[in-house]
Amino acid sequence: MSKRRKNQRAETAPRREKIRDVFVPRPFEGLVDEPEWIALRELVPAASAPLRLTPDLVEEHGDRPVVLATVLPMAAPAMTKPDGRVFIGLQRHQQSGDVSRDLADALLCALRTEPGGAVTVPPLPGPGPRLQDILVDGPLEITMHDGFEFWLDPGAADDPTVQASLERANAAIYPTVKLAAARAAYWCQVPEKAHVRWVLGDDEDAALDALSRLSAAGALTLGEGTKFAGMFRAHGRLAPVWDLPEDVPAAEWEEPVAAFAKRYADALAEKEPLDAAGRRARQGLLGRQLTLR
Repeated sequence: MSKRRKNQRAETAPRREKIRDVFVPRPFEGLVDEPEWIALRELVPAASAPLRLTPDLVEEHGDRPVVLATVLPMAAPAMTKPDGRVFIGLQRHQQSGDVSRDLADALLCALRTEPGGAVTVPPLPGPGPRLQDILVDGPLEITMHDGFEFWLDPGAADDPTVQASLERANAAIYPTVKLAAARAAYWCQVPEKAHVRWVLGDDEDAALDALSRLSAAGALTLGEGTKFAGMFRAHGRLAPVWDLPEDVPAAEWEEPVAAFAKRYADALAEKEPLDAAGRRARQGLLGRQLTLR
């Protein structure tokens, strides 16, 4: 093809609009259960929670039940059920720099899909509404699951192929328990060890100062046989992690976590700058940041 014809084709071909990605460090900011949203996305293998659409979306799409899931089959961003239910998955393969916008776009795509139909979601959603714009905000009513059976329609598990797929998915789940002692605190058991992981809802610097005060005072563990393993950052919040004896059940950690939560709240309330011991402890904590997963 001549250069002239190439140029003519380039001039007549429609130009694709380039979608620019953006990075939002705290995608769940403004939601009353921000730490729980983070925990469900980053820590919990199998859980669900109902969501409420804003009145204008209910008027447009009907009062379809919407379920937030930690993960969906094949890490799909969304799916619909023949009975009209909509599921959105927090843990997915493709995502932009704004998780809230991703989830909102997946939800809107699912609402526009006929019940039971396959949901198509673009990899980059571009500008548009976020979760904070399309949901009636409130505390998440979280249901923990031992497996992913909540994905399935009644009778679906009778299919041998579905059953085999479900068994593979369930095999990847490690035992996880939501603790009542603190919001967004979870006990989990992985091979040869157990942990408590807690997503703190406070400003990172304030939370780090409070943990530093406790570290300087020798009050950073959950009791005998436990070890403060470090902390990781997730969506603009800190999450401390403790190593625990693997043979002690989750219920036994409610009281130690509640006691630590009280110590942490007291340390958080202190307004004086860190002393020398606190500053040294702060540097030590910064050097013990963990990599998530």
